[in-house]
Amino acid sequence: MNEIHYFQVKEWPYPVNYGKENEVVADVLIIGGGIAGCHAAINAAKRSAKVIVVEKAATIRSGCGGAGVDHWGSAFSNPCSKITPEEGVEGERMFAGMQMRYMPKHCQYITAKEGYDALLDAEKMGVQFRDVDDEFAGAPFRDEETKIMFAYDYDNKTTIRVRGGANIKPALYNELKRLGVEIYDRVMVTSLLNEGGKPGSRVIGATGVNVRTGEFYIFKAKATIISTAQPLRIWVFSTELAGSYSAHDDPNLAGDGCAMAWRAGAELALMEQTTPTSSAGGFRWPAYGVGHPGDTWYPCTIVDANGKEIPWVDKDGNILKTVEERSRAGSASPIRDLPERIKKGEFALPFYADLPGMPPDERRAIWGLMVGNEGKTREGIYLLYNKAGFDPDKDMLQANIMPPDCYSSVDWFQGWGVGPPQWLETAFGGRAGVVVDWDLKTNLEGLYAAGNQIAGFAGHPGASATGRYAGRKAAAYAKTASEPAIDRKQVEEEKARVYAPIMRNKGMGWKELQAGLCRVMQDYCGPYRNQEALIMGLRWLDSIRENEASIAYARNPHELMRVLECLVRITVGETMMHASLARKASSRELGFNRLDYPEMDPPEWNKFVTISLENGEVKVGELPLNYYLLPPNAPTYEENYKNHCDL
Repeated sequence: MNEIHYFQVKEWPYPVNYGKENEVVADVLIIGGGIAGCHAAINAAKRSAKVIVVEKAATIRSGCGGAGVDHWGSAFSNPCSKITPEEGVEGERMFAGMQMRYMPKHCQYITAKEGYDALLDAEKMGVQFRDVDDEFAGAPFRDEETKIMFAYDYDNKTTIRVRGGANIKPALYNELKRLGVEIYDRVMVTSLLNEGGKPGSRVIGATGVNVRTGEFYIFKAKATIISTAQPLRIWVFSTELAGSYSAHDDPNLAGDGCAMAWRAGAELALMEQTTPTSSAGGFRWPAYGVGHPGDTWYPCTIVDANGKEIPWVDKDGNILKTVEERSRAGSASPIRDLPERIKKGEFALPFYADLPGMPPDERRAIWGLMVGNEGKTREGIYLLYNKAGFDPDKDMLQANIMPPDCYSSVDWFQGWGVGPPQWLETAFGGRAGVVVDWDLKTNLEGLYAAGNQIAGFAGHPGASATGRYAGRKAAAYAKTASEPAIDRKQVEEEKARVYAPIMRNKGMGWKELQAGLCRVMQDYCGPYRNQEALIMGLRWLDSIRENEASIAYARNPHELMRVLECLVRITVGETMMHASLARKASSRELGFNRLDYPEMDPPEWNKFVTISLENGEVKVGELPLNYYLLPPNAPTYEENYKNHCDL
């Protein structure tokens, strides 16, 4: 490569070697070292594959689950569960509150079959999730024989409380090291490499750049797994609010996996989805740092400003009188007409989470077991509040709820502890990506996916289960695959693209570029869309790529990463607009509103709309919602699983 002249910031603490190449060869390449990526690497390594994990941050704590997990849902194969995996998937008991119609049920079934096994794997690595010290002996949510503690539904016992969940990522990291997995931290993967350099052909590796030294990496692999999760900062960007962007998501997420898969020719789905999530937004309250009655805080008692308790009801509207009844009713919640009652003056704001009024076991389970282990809450909420003097035996936390006028009749429950209405920060509601089959393989030979990278899929147990499954499949494929041959022209073109920002010492900074991208997405791909606005949005993104992005500069490898992330988000924004144009119907389940096609969920549009890039042109396709059970697949989930699982 020709000599590169760049503007070097003297204070940069690492040696900079722009242009230096490092070539690494593996059987299985894992892109993204989060929960899914770690489980994939561990299971591939156990099958004697040479495995490499490439992570933009630090694998020991990276990813959406890097800071911890408090509950393990969809554990239908645990010894206490009263629901089988088949019943769990068909009865739509998994992923309550998400868009069931558009979730790939073959991935749900894999989670139902292997989610508990993945938790047992973590237990062997040192994550003690059981109540081995009998701290909660006799509690209604504890099974005395297995010492497993359950959450949310004490009758069916399908969601497990994870006592040691705050340290699950270091345990996975240590297992990677024990198995000899090579880990490349602080390396941003920038592209997938195709056989012959032709998008749409077999994936044979990837390229990357070290975000501290600027060195270039070429990864050659027989099989590749992408597990980089969903984008952040698509609509909202504020450097001052960076710490509050999302309850669960890693701040390093940019949509790298979606962008590189798109450019390589992979098929994407649900890129048009805009479903709100209660965990996202720059102005939200600290995650689980205020009281509320759902998720990690379920089923906390809520009282109004006068100490009047908010009644709880079951799914049929029957009043539940005790805390234990709330966890045995199934789909229990505070009264559904609460917004109307607030308007009438029956309940006075503000509300409070009445932990002191809870039974001792339930109080300690919420403030300790759950808040003490959920992602981003142990240090910033649980330990910090305790240090400041908060005492759950005596003190109540304000349960912030948005004003009644902000709710519809079905979404108010999501407003507890979130904050004011705002632009979403997490794209797609966290559930869009590549299409996969029963092998978790994409339409590209040699390319697999796991975790939140899969279209329609999300969640910690799902990431763990699909990761361990994809790791096995990729390792099996690698044993018979031919050696990869890198196309040098493709590498050189990518190097030129990656290093372009450091060739400039003036122009546009990454922050200004990011802010402009967010404005385009707000104006042309917001909550309400139509054809004219979307087409105009595509023109704007194309203009930004040709103009502002072409003069963006970086003064060090970190800023280079940020500029490259902006380029990723341009690509992600384009895929979202193309998918939005392709779905010519509105959908309540997807949070998708086309002003020029206002009919909600017409039967003919109950399908996956897919998009891919073919010879530089956008190709639109479709898949039936049950594509994973159609010929040539076997007719049942169980038969498909047995034919593909490679246990």
